[in-house]
Amino acid sequence: MDVLEAERAHLLQARTDLKRMREGTAWLLDNQNQWGNDELTTRALAASLARRYDQLLDDGVTPVFFGRLDYDTEVFHVGRRHVTGADGEPVVVDWRAPISEPFYRASANEPMGVHLRRRFGFRDGVLTAFEDDHLDRPAGFSQLLVDDIERPRSGPMRDIVATIQPEQDLLVRAPIEQTIAVQGAPGTGKTAVGLHRAAYLLYAHRQRLAGGVLIVGPNRAFLSYVQEVLPALGEVKVIQSTVEDLCPAVRVTASDPLATAVLKGDARMATVLEKALWRHVVRPDEPLVHSAGARRWRIYPDQVRELERAVRGRNLGWEAGRSALAAALAAVIVRLKEDEGIAQSGSSVERLARSTEIKRYVDAVWTPLRPADLVARLLSDPELLAPAARGVLDDTEQALLLRAPTNRPKWSRADLPLLDEAQYLIERRPGFAHLVLDEAQDLSAMQLRVVGRRCRAGSATVLGDLAQATTPWALADWRQVLEHLGKPDGKVQALTIGYRVPREVLDLANRLLPTIAPQLPLASSLRHVVGALSLTEGGVPAVVSAVQRLVGKGSTAVVVPADTKAVARALAAAGVEAIELGDEGLSAAVTLVEASAVKGLEFDHVVLLAPAELPLRVLYVAMTRAVTSLTVVGALPPELALEAA
Repeated sequence: MDVLEAERAHLLQARTDLKRMREGTAWLLDNQNQWGNDELTTRALAASLARRYDQLLDDGVTPVFFGRLDYDTEVFHVGRRHVTGADGEPVVVDWRAPISEPFYRASANEPMGVHLRRRFGFRDGVLTAFEDDHLDRPAGFSQLLVDDIERPRSGPMRDIVATIQPEQDLLVRAPIEQTIAVQGAPGTGKTAVGLHRAAYLLYAHRQRLAGGVLIVGPNRAFLSYVQEVLPALGEVKVIQSTVEDLCPAVRVTASDPLATAVLKGDARMATVLEKALWRHVVRPDEPLVHSAGARRWRIYPDQVRELERAVRGRNLGWEAGRSALAAALAAVIVRLKEDEGIAQSGSSVERLARSTEIKRYVDAVWTPLRPADLVARLLSDPELLAPAARGVLDDTEQALLLRAPTNRPKWSRADLPLLDEAQYLIERRPGFAHLVLDEAQDLSAMQLRVVGRRCRAGSATVLGDLAQATTPWALADWRQVLEHLGKPDGKVQALTIGYRVPREVLDLANRLLPTIAPQLPLASSLRHVVGALSLTEGGVPAVVSAVQRLVGKGSTAVVVPADTKAVARALAAAGVEAIELGDEGLSAAVTLVEASAVKGLEFDHVVLLAPAELPLRVLYVAMTRAVTSLTVVGALPPELALEAA
């Protein structure tokens, strides 16, 4: 039997064993009545088995393994999940297992005990080729790896588990305690690194990540685009969200002037909100009087004030502080009774803290508040804003925030982080064990606080590119981002080698860096694609001609400065089916998208209309969405001075 036939036989055996493992899991699920555990344990086991059942799905197309490692006496096939034979021996080892690490890291200089590394090529689930890398001598760049990277893409983003590079793998397998900010140039795989790190941590530290993993992206279209990556790697219990979705649910019906929106995103607003909140604590004028029959016990205002200061020193949320003050007042009264020889039970403090007289007294001293009421009053009442903002915001900034008071305030998008900050101050909630935050360079300080408080006790993987920061409130460097996330000890790592965007496209985009991000190094690409860059004059008709030439050659995005309707009508008239980008993500061969919404997505081909009309950072983003070719229709801005083709 030749090598290819032997590997195909191993693939068939792996699929057979994977099916047996899934059927065994299904049998266990169907026979829960034989487990003999208590209800809580039974539910936990059932949930674990259900997750495992989903992980063991074989769709017949996704390769069960994609690589092989030959050691002195052992051979291991590396795949997306562990597959065990009927004898208990591994048929495929999980890519995240320590034994698989050399598949990504081993080299001629550092073979890590490996004699041979084999990569496999597949087409529609059929093993079609293999490529051997002998670690006793230098090797060139893998052609199978190149073929996989260059495979046309359609629909959601796919995993890169078979093509992870050494510098990416170092980040994927970084210690769970370490928060990492990845400054990734276009095409360097930063999004994939973040998702694969989540998959790796869930494998290596599942118990420590019982609090869950949160993926935060810039919009729903982006989340739709990446939603299949983790399930393909066997991880289905992950929450995905935008920053806005994390905030309290209110209807957004207002918009702010730019200066106001920028100010509302400033971290100083957190200080103003906290000061405004604590101005709602009232100094008591009367003692708390507790009556029992003819007896009276009193706690005087100075004593109440001392108890209140002690509770505040515990750094509790507003509601928890109210409960703690009630308990402290009740404890004092119980002690007064005991001092007089009146016996008290173990539940006396708890029962007394719930009494009407103490609840009313606490309400008068430490008033109940709703987040929306606090923010609405702060933004409409100068008598609250002025003292809360004293020494933090100047008079001009305070004037930017104030609006007319109303019983039904209208909320803007910039208000959402303020509402979330207020909710955190009033009612603290548990967070997640790990956070993956993508396109972080576009978030304001207050938006970063929204995300960071969801992962206060865990680690984070922060992803972005400062050159692609397109919002007026974006921060200047990653250290600031990490500080506002509450992760000041995080480590900043850079990815500068591109594997996806063609060199011709990236070299053109690099001409913008001295203007938009002079602090960043120029990115480089390992891919040279003949005909990757095309420059032409014209307008919508030229766009239609370009798209017609690309139909059937992979996914195509038509990126326009603003309104897509004119291009949509022209394409429809030419018989080209195109769909505008929506929350559902990429669902068509030709996608129409405004330049401001294309960030984070990838397409085989990009047709870019009127580049000179775009802000330079938006232009940089739009150009670098192309994986195979970029067609630029219209004049380039002066910063990209280049003769048209």
